Amino acid sequence: MIAVSLSGDVHVMRGEVNLIPKELTFKNYEHVLSDPRIVTGYLNTILYVTLGTTISLIITAMGAYALSKKEMFFRKGFMIMIVFTILFGGGMIPTFLVVKSLGLLDTIWAMVLPQAVSTWNLIIMRTFFSATIPKELEESAKIDGLNDLGIFARIVLPLSKPVLATIGLFYAVGIWNNFILPLLYLRDDALYPLQVILRNLVLVEQMADVSGGDAVVVQESIQYATILVSTLPILLLYPFLQKYFVKGVMIGSLKE
Repeated sequence: MIAVSLSGDVHVMRGEVNLIPKELTFKNYEHVLSDPRIVTGYLNTILYVTLGTTISLIITAMGAYALSKKEMFFRKGFMIMIVFTILFGGGMIPTFLVVKSLGLLDTIWAMVLPQAVSTWNLIIMRTFFSATIPKELEESAKIDGLNDLGIFARIVLPLSKPVLATIGLFYAVGIWNNFILPLLYLRDDALYPLQVILRNLVLVEQMADVSGGDAVVVQESIQYATILVSTLPILLLYPFLQKYFVKGVMIGSLKE
């Protein structure tokens, strides 16, 4: 895709492009980045990823920390209800009716609240807290005058960077690639995330104003450039989180 998107139209038409671009050109990327829909989609997606990941991490971390405490009231009952949601869901139509009744349709909250918590991520983080945070550390913090919220904010979270980075990456990638929720809950084009706009550009082929060369070939090059432009930012997150990623997944996979 990189080679085709960076090659001249004639070479693409002749099927001469393999791994190395021929007649290097950036016109496809210039055309994609000049489309105002791409800019709008980028800004919306960045907003949804930032807001959604933050909300998801806060709710998941607080719920997982509470569930990691063996003295929590009705702990096993809560875990049964949470695991139950892995096996059974309400379905698309009931979920849509709930979102509609809450007045979330056509708002940014429709993109971040309906899937704010992943049951699997909650269980992984709960296991991490149970296996990693020493109970003696929390007891000493209580002696120093910290309440449960203070212990969670000042001690547990700073010691939980690996699992926070790992689960945060899971949430961020999920929101970045989210395609179904905007189709269901958004009607305003100005709120569309990048993935819906990408679908319009790639599948619906709304870039008919491209000039020069064979229209089909140019369209293919434009599609590849659009896909790469939309994929690159989320790929850049992995090197920065790599040192936390493996540790967070492995520790979170241990049984309590």
